[in-house]
Amino acid sequence: MTIDIFQIDAFTNKLFGGNPAAVCPLTEWLPDETLLNIAKENNLAETAYFIHKKDNRFHLRWFTPEIEMDLCGHATLASAFVILNCLDYDFESIVFQSMSGDLIVSRNDECLEMDLPSRPPKPSELPQIIKTSLNKQPSEIYKARDYVLVYDNEEDIKSLNVHASKLEDINIDPGGIIVTAKGNHSDFVSRFFTPGAAVFEDPVTGSAHCTLVPFWAERLDKNDLHAFQISERKGELFCKLVKDRVFIKGNAVKYLQGTIDI
Repeated sequence: MTIDIFQIDAFTNKLFGGNPAAVCPLTEWLPDETLLNIAKENNLAETAYFIHKKDNRFHLRWFTPEIEMDLCGHATLASAFVILNCLDYDFESIVFQSMSGDLIVSRNDECLEMDLPSRPPKPSELPQIIKTSLNKQPSEIYKARDYVLVYDNEEDIKSLNVHASKLEDINIDPGGIIVTAKGNHSDFVSRFFTPGAAVFEDPVTGSAHCTLVPFWAERLDKNDLHAFQISERKGELFCKLVKDRVFIKGNAVKYLQGTIDI
């Protein structure tokens, strides 16, 4: 069996920036074990698989090298990029059926815009195991799917060290740890860490912004937000909160196209 594979850098307009995701179009679902093994072999934060259902509707799933995820923003953007730019489809928008409901991705100027669920965080306590992993403690703690650690400024986020070895025994699967602060040249900045995952610091995390956008929209009293995820690869996101939905707009570029032989 031969499967097409694309590798897309999402949330960037420059190659080697943003967050890389593998995307595999399928005609039928393979066993979950096979989907997971392909994700392990790719060794990226996410591998996305989709099947064309009817008209502009597709069924979409996401796998890390360890588990199937309930939502992944950058691999959704990457999948939409493949459908709209690399394959023989002519749609202005597409609908992904997923574990997180219907997700719509539309062309918006030179970008793609995702319509994702809002996941506002609530005040929380920070587990001791996370506290001991940080070289600087946050000023506030919240939690939705992921823990959200709020810091005083962008410099705190840039200089933060999170020791992966100290988090080996933590269980927040499938969530992670978001660290965030007001930005110097944007509304807010963030970084995202996934204990136990093959990629400990995720370069750009669309799903984390399902929590960050409602949080910062309330704090800054504005619904249109400009964000940077300040990982080494960096990513830029243009976000909007509309009721219980988060719209995230970004660019993507193709790095690789090939085939997998199984």
